[in-house]
Amino acid sequence: MTALPVPADGPAPSVRTLTVAKAINESLRGAMAADPRVVLMGEDIGRLGGVFRVTDGLQKDFGEHRVLDTPLAESGIVGTAIGLALRGYRPVVEIQFDGFVFPAYDQIVTQLAKMRARAGGRFGLPVVLRIPYGGGIGAVEHHSESPEALFAHVAGLRVVTPSNARDAYGMLRAAIDCPDPVIFLEPKRRYYDKGEVDTGAAAEPLHAARVVRPGRDATLVGYGPTVRSCLEAAAVAAEEGTSLEVVDLRSVSPIDFDTVEASVARTGRLVVVHEAPVFFGAGAEIAARITERCFHRLEAPVLRVGGYHMPYPPSRTERDYLPDLDRILDAAERALAF
Repeated sequence: MTALPVPADGPAPSVRTLTVAKAINESLRGAMAADPRVVLMGEDIGRLGGVFRVTDGLQKDFGEHRVLDTPLAESGIVGTAIGLALRGYRPVVEIQFDGFVFPAYDQIVTQLAKMRARAGGRFGLPVVLRIPYGGGIGAVEHHSESPEALFAHVAGLRVVTPSNARDAYGMLRAAIDCPDPVIFLEPKRRYYDKGEVDTGAAAEPLHAARVVRPGRDATLVGYGPTVRSCLEAAAVAAEEGTSLEVVDLRSVSPIDFDTVEASVARTGRLVVVHEAPVFFGAGAEIAARITERCFHRLEAPVLRVGGYHMPYPPSRTERDYLPDLDRILDAAERALAF
């Protein structure tokens, strides 16, 4: 392994301003430096640095034996990762775009997710699947989809998604350390959002939700790309005297219902926002669970804002498909009208 250079003026400070993409790059770099069992695999992730340049420079620093450019064969990539994990490695696989994961869905569901149960708990498969997902980049179908519900429904998989640079760094390190397979969904339209990242901070729990803006009138729950949209909606609502609490779910499976329940207990109203279609989406499960747990404290039905039950539209019309400020504020107003 090639030693990483140390700047002439000493080690880099632990708190830095990074984009989400750079935070993921630094997280991968740190994990590879700390554990020689961590290997990266994916299409064009080596010399090119990936379509979004998230893995830029890692093959140069760690070599082709640890950052592997693979054929265009997602089923083969995931199958190889499963074999490597069985041999003691900790593979981190990049699926180039969300819609490209489906050729590997059989491997993920029938092998990756089932191995710990099949082995009677004696061992698991510590594989991380990094999947850039969601819309908002002007791309066509298979490049803008949100398949999280398909993975959350599968027992044996953990499904998480950061909304900011700090979580992109910390949650990926926690995912790589996890003994079970993790679907790590990266909101591609947030890759270039910047934020402070403390690379020396202790890792937070991988599946804990977080209140990112306190409020009193209604709760907005989002994850991944929609957290920023919820925060923008809350800021606009505040100008009109409405106080919206925003919860960043962070994990889609398992879901931290306790944090959501505690928020709804304070506000009495809940709106769930995600890019994936509302029909059979994560919002449906959240609505059902919170209705069960908070029935006598709810002042209004749980409302959902999301994509429509249709294939992802052409890029020129995706703005009408994705949840935006107006649709989120409209749902909040309807909840408050009860």
